Amino acid sequence: MQIDNSKQLIITGNSLGGSVATLFTLSLLEKFNFSKTKGPLCITFGSPLIGDENLQEAISKYAAWNSCFLHVVYDQDLVPRVLINGYQPFGTFLFYSKLGCSSFEDHQTILELLTKTNSGTPENQDPNKVFESYGKFVKNLNCKVICKANDESLIDWTTTPLRAGIITQLVAIGLVQSQQQQNVDINIIITNTEKGAKIKAILNQQAFDPTRGLNDIKVYMAYLEQYKKVSKEERVGYYDRYKSKLDASDIKVEEYMRRLTCYWEEMVDQAEKRPQTVGASLRTRSLFGGTNYRRMIEPLVIADYYKAGKQDYINQGRLIHFIILEQLLKETEKPSSGPNELKKQNVASSLTEDSCFWAHVEEARISCKLLSNGESNDREKERNKLIEFENYVYGLMKNYAVSSEIFLPESSFMTWWREYREIKGTFYRSYLTGLMNNEENYDKYAKGRLVIPSRFI
Repeated sequence: MQIDNSKQLIITGNSLGGSVATLFTLSLLEKFNFSKTKGPLCITFGSPLIGDENLQEAISKYAAWNSCFLHVVYDQDLVPRVLINGYQPFGTFLFYSKLGCSSFEDHQTILELLTKTNSGTPENQDPNKVFESYGKFVKNLNCKVICKANDESLIDWTTTPLRAGIITQLVAIGLVQSQQQQNVDINIIITNTEKGAKIKAILNQQAFDPTRGLNDIKVYMAYLEQYKKVSKEERVGYYDRYKSKLDASDIKVEEYMRRLTCYWEEMVDQAEKRPQTVGASLRTRSLFGGTNYRRMIEPLVIADYYKAGKQDYINQGRLIHFIILEQLLKETEKPSSGPNELKKQNVASSLTEDSCFWAHVEEARISCKLLSNGESNDREKERNKLIEFENYVYGLMKNYAVSSEIFLPESSFMTWWREYREIKGTFYRSYLTGLMNNEENYDKYAKGRLVIPSRFI
């Protein structure tokens, strides 16, 4: 189906046709790209409810989907009220009577009003007249009408603005006028509606706002950048400095790391609740910050993980939001044929692209220890792991995708290299050892001047 991006798509339906229109709109939303096209608007007239609380909750969680539905209900129409038990409304409901109309969004209020505002009976129900009344309603929307109703008995100088507004709404849909005829306690409805409005206001205030605290997030990341710089000057690297935690600044980093993690876990959780096509624009705006966060913070999470004596971080310890952030980057990132000059020039200050790099280093060190101590029952398996690690590191270096900090004398990577060289001996040759055996290559790599051949002779 081709949709004109410059115009909003409007889907309408009357009675059971409104249910079809609603289902059709839901199927469209699954594939709709909100970043390029205005969302569709589904307007139903006298449509019965179609979903249970699970559907209502799923749609209401995301405002862009919920705002696509407008359901018009006439007080003489029985059809919208036939399916009440077990069904839940979503979207905006516009109730109207001969006195006027009012809109409501709280699903509990809507259910109560569907029950209490029914002025029709099966005996006097004429589908043609009900249909005509909806047509007249649409025409009247174009007219500016001032309605004066007799609500003085419900509103006085002590009435709060919220309660007064609710009373005015209920008057407009004829509920106050018909309360005596139908034995309706209007004050209970007013109180329940007021309570629902207050709860919604509180939930809106508590809703996660990614812009709230954004300046704090920037400050935390700036502090970590400085921590990384100082660690490099001390020739240890921020991963290993944090792992040792010998200074008060290391404890401060732990606090900032926790706050950043809380922020990005919530950010990813909110993004995951959105449909993929809707979340695309959010991912584009936030992916750069999320990638920097992941590459800066996950190594510190890995440091804590292995310091606690655990193993196999990638399969058993990795937090889900790190996995999702990495997947999102892969979905949007264009494949690269190799490192460009800018990437080479910035390698000394850049973060390692694979945020799990240090987990691979720790596993390689575990393999070295098992081989050195003779503790492994499958020495061939451990040797193969180390060869795989060699190829992994070489591939990162070839693409200038690993930070030059790994060559700092006190880094865990250089500790691994010394352990591995002792196991393999001086005569062992491979792609990686051809680079590592010449210490001048470390400085050349940091300056972006190291030419990494495809093979060694």
